[in-house]
Amino acid sequence: MKIFIPRESTAISLGAHDVAQAFTDYSSQHNIDISIIRNGSRGLYWLEPMIEVETPQGRMAYGPVESADVASIIEDITNNILHEKQPAHSLALGLTENIPYLKKQTRITFARTGIIDPISLADYLALDGFKGLQKSLELSTQEIVTTIVDSGLRGRGGAAFPTGIKWQTVRDATAEQKYIVCNADEGDSGTFADKLVMECDPFMLIEGMIIAGLAVGADQGYIYLRSEYLIADEILQQAIEIAYEAGYLGNNICNSGKTFNLEVRLGAEAYICGEETALLESIEGKRGLVRFKPPLPALEGLFGKPTIVNNVLSLAAVPFIMSEGSHSYQQYGTNRSRGTLPFQLAGNVKQGGLIELPFGSSLKDLIDEFSGGTASERPIKAVQVGGPLGAYLPTNKLDIPLDYEAFSKASAVLGHGGIVVFDDSVDMLEQARFSMEFCVVESCGKCTPCRIGSTRGVEVIDRIKNDERRADNMALLNDLCDTMVDGSLCAMGSMTPIPVRSAFTDFPQDFYLTTQVNNHD
Repeated sequence: MKIFIPRESTAISLGAHDVAQAFTDYSSQHNIDISIIRNGSRGLYWLEPMIEVETPQGRMAYGPVESADVASIIEDITNNILHEKQPAHSLALGLTENIPYLKKQTRITFARTGIIDPISLADYLALDGFKGLQKSLELSTQEIVTTIVDSGLRGRGGAAFPTGIKWQTVRDATAEQKYIVCNADEGDSGTFADKLVMECDPFMLIEGMIIAGLAVGADQGYIYLRSEYLIADEILQQAIEIAYEAGYLGNNICNSGKTFNLEVRLGAEAYICGEETALLESIEGKRGLVRFKPPLPALEGLFGKPTIVNNVLSLAAVPFIMSEGSHSYQQYGTNRSRGTLPFQLAGNVKQGGLIELPFGSSLKDLIDEFSGGTASERPIKAVQVGGPLGAYLPTNKLDIPLDYEAFSKASAVLGHGGIVVFDDSVDMLEQARFSMEFCVVESCGKCTPCRIGSTRGVEVIDRIKNDERRADNMALLNDLCDTMVDGSLCAMGSMTPIPVRSAFTDFPQDFYLTTQVNNHD
């Protein structure tokens, strides 16, 4: 009896370790031969801990499982599944691949997630692992870069800059030393796709970074990991050690004579260190302050050397592109947004989780098909996409295509693909205040419009909340947003007005009506 139980952090937080121990104890007490594989999560978080049982028809799933369910599940497996009968347990979900939430997705980057043991190199190789690297070793550096350019891959960290152009710039730069830096400082609200990659399929990220190094002539890589991701750190360290032992990292990659070394650097617990230049400062051991541009990191990055800074999802897409060809990736998506994006559905929903889809389907369709409605059973009022700097979208604006240009046209951002749902109990004035306050707390402080502008923003919103010169302060808030957009050094300050403006533009009733009136006018 082979049973798969996730070792991913969300599943663990919901009791996966206890469930695994309960299976071990039961098998020992009843002399049942059970092989437990600690796989990654499928990303269906409302079903975690979700266990899977290997059968001739495919894996059968149960969830969400608690330790107290173990005895009855084993009985169901013994009496039904092992006799090729349909499971009868109340937690039985049928064949995993037929779960509608999973079946409706197009999993490319996350094709192995939840299927393999994340630190089993044999599992990774059995499902086309390092196939992209092997093909890349047969190509010139320019051929690798051209393949990435032709795929249409764009940065998945939020800025959506064409990945191939960034690689071309670093490749063409003249320097004795170049670096590959993976931005794994995943800090946007409602996002967890980077974490899933690192905890469930770490060799894919390692492979993507090695290929990036081959493409531009870099022999050293760093994964800048959010310090709160302790399990991701543990799994990455194990995977890197295994990759070194197997000859995929080090001074003679796959006997090619090529070199690439990789290590993890833990972040500084600062949201601003997700900005690429502040991240580089942090790796260098300095305080995470945003740098002026130019020069660009592609020309003068880490330690003043040409550096690729890519998000986890950008680098994780590379092995598939190099393995299957640029056309195989380019065929998905729409307009200039090619491939797939792993959307992360969170907030007030019944069915939160990871949803990998090609660009182009609508936000409304995604929420309708996957969310299961709000957890509170109340109507949706707003949806924030793209993290804390993304716009709050009202329900009449949800029918918007999920692609970068469509969101930009709507004065919104797709960002890292995080989707946070709010029901009709939310106060959008408070959400606008939170956006400004978030900037107050997380600003690096280098530029005045961000550092002081956000502080004044909180004060102005508080005056609006208290009915102090409401019309004048609304005008002042709008002017303040203009100043932050035009004068801030980086996106932290220039994008904070996006959620603030969307709140008072699309939800005016929360700004102009109040139950607390005073006569400060």
